[in-house]
Amino acid sequence: MRVLQINTVYKYGSTGKIVYDIHTMLTQNGHESFVCYGRGAKSYDSNVYKVSNEIEGKLQALYSRISGLAYSGSFFSTNKTLDIIKKVSPDVVHLHCLNGHFVNNYRLLDYLKSNHIRTVLTLHSEIMHTAKCGHAYDCELWLAGCGKCPQLKIGPNSWLLDRTAEEWTLKKNIFSDFVDLIVVPVSQWLNDRAVKSPFFADKYLEIIGNGIDTLEIFHPTSFSDIIQRHSLCNEIIILHVTASFINPIKGGQFILKMAERFGDENVKFIIVGYNDREEKLPSNVVTVRHTENQIELAKYYSLADLTVLTSEKETFSMICAESLSCGTPVVGFKAGAPEQIALADYSEFVEYGDIDSLEATIRFWMNKKKSISERIVLGASARYSKEVMFANYLALYKKQA
Repeated sequence: MRVLQINTVYKYGSTGKIVYDIHTMLTQNGHESFVCYGRGAKSYDSNVYKVSNEIEGKLQALYSRISGLAYSGSFFSTNKTLDIIKKVSPDVVHLHCLNGHFVNNYRLLDYLKSNHIRTVLTLHSEIMHTAKCGHAYDCELWLAGCGKCPQLKIGPNSWLLDRTAEEWTLKKNIFSDFVDLIVVPVSQWLNDRAVKSPFFADKYLEIIGNGIDTLEIFHPTSFSDIIQRHSLCNEIIILHVTASFINPIKGGQFILKMAERFGDENVKFIIVGYNDREEKLPSNVVTVRHTENQIELAKYYSLADLTVLTSEKETFSMICAESLSCGTPVVGFKAGAPEQIALADYSEFVEYGDIDSLEATIRFWMNKKKSISERIVLGASARYSKEVMFANYLALYKKQA
């Protein structure tokens, strides 16, 4: 079987790692695998193509902000992507994230539809069933046409023009009569949102959760070097991992409030992904800059007694899967998908913003890890392994082919 994946990035970031894992396992299992991606460093892996240079991507981002059209343009990189599709002649094209200003979504989808190329579209966010938004939050305009967008200034943002109604219509027309399309939400929560969309009213949807490397990376790991690095001494460790601590949507402000509440106790809060100034932080907070080193990240999960999630919305939560796979329970705010994809016996979620309930939940769970860690690992490896994810996608590819 010949499969071509298309994604914003390759080999880094959550979706980039997923694409890399699928590409690797397809090749290892005797299939022909190809990848097109738009942003980041050039890869020299076999059959992997970077279709956009960074200058074109930045120019396209500028065009998007001026024109108000987030997912059009990208003339040269889209041409290159279509040329590769023609050259490869794949049995299945697997689309992941098409944001990042590297491909004209409408041209790409129209080409796949018009040429009856079997297509798998994984929904990693809400971008594909809204005009432009990664998360629609409480807005329901996407159900009937968008326009007058309350998130116009939120990425991908428009400086002047609200053309979300136009983009919504473009997407609706593109998905209409796309008979060779299977839509794959990564969680039940995202599936429940997507099925409401007029875009997917007649489409087949199948949920496939994201997978991680539970054999070589995310499992209980020695962390003695981390203890030495941060001069730790038998403290209870509360871990918070984030891609962007300063983004209000990720809820970092709640972690700092929580650290203040534990200020007089033998508790340390470690924040991985803190790239901001370190002024006025509580004395029991340890900061670590964002890292792409997954082995190091697994050490922090293994060290921690508890991982805390504070996002307002998540469509899956790789942090939840990674922490549980390392044997560390998870608590946090209800954010859509995390409370659904987590192992129910080893996690607990409270209403968003309820810091009193969050504190009580942290106190209840922060001493439980030692007695349940082995059971957590067994359950997590069965649910979150990349092998399980790959097997599900391979079955779907064969169904498509």
